[in-house]
Amino acid sequence: MPAFESSIAVLALWAVIGYLLGTIPFGLILTKAMGLGNLREIGSGNIGATNVLRTGNKGAAAATLILDGAKGAVAVLLARAMAGEDAAQITALAAFLGHCYPAWLNFKGGKGVATFLGLMLALAWPVGLLACATWLATAVISRISSLSALVAATWSTLWCLLVGQGQVFVLCVILALLIVWRHRENLARLKAGTEPRIGKSKT
Repeated sequence: MPAFESSIAVLALWAVIGYLLGTIPFGLILTKAMGLGNLREIGSGNIGATNVLRTGNKGAAAATLILDGAKGAVAVLLARAMAGEDAAQITALAAFLGHCYPAWLNFKGGKGVATFLGLMLALAWPVGLLACATWLATAVISRISSLSALVAATWSTLWCLLVGQGQVFVLCVILALLIVWRHRENLARLKAGTEPRIGKSKT
C-alpha cells in the first residue's frame, strides 16, 4: 500500500501550485491600487492586514485579511478536489510558505496568520472556526495583533485533538511553530512590554 494516496509527482505539482497561490501579495496590490502608498514604507513594512490597517483604510485591511485567507483556502480545496487529502495538506504548507517567503518579494512576505486561518477553515473547519474565535477573543481582550496570532496558532493544535481532527494535527503543529518563528521579534517586544496595540505603530 503506498504511503501517499497521490504520486510524488502529483504532490510536488500541488506544492508548486500552493506556493504560487500563497505568494500573491494582496496587501501590496490593494494599497497600490487604492493609492494608499508603498506598504513596504508604512509601519512594520509587512504585507499583511495589520500593517495595511496603518494606512488608515479599514476596508483595505479587511479585504487583505479576507483575500490572504481565501488564497489559502482555495489552494487547499482545489488540491483536495483534484488530488486528495495528502495533496491538500502539502498544498496548505506550500501556500503558507509562499505567503511568508514569496520569491518575487525577495522572500520577505507576511507573517501568515490570515493565510493560516484560511487554510485551517478549508482543511478542518471546526478547528478553523475555533482558531478564528480564539484570535478574535484575544484581540478584543488584549488589542494586540501579534498576541492574538500566537494564541490562536498555538491553541489550534489543542483544538485539533479536542474536536477529533487529528489528521491535521502534525501540519497544525508545523504551521504554529512557523508562526511563532515569524513573530520572534514580536515575542521580544511582548516580553519587554513594548508591543503596540492594533492600529498603532510598528508590529
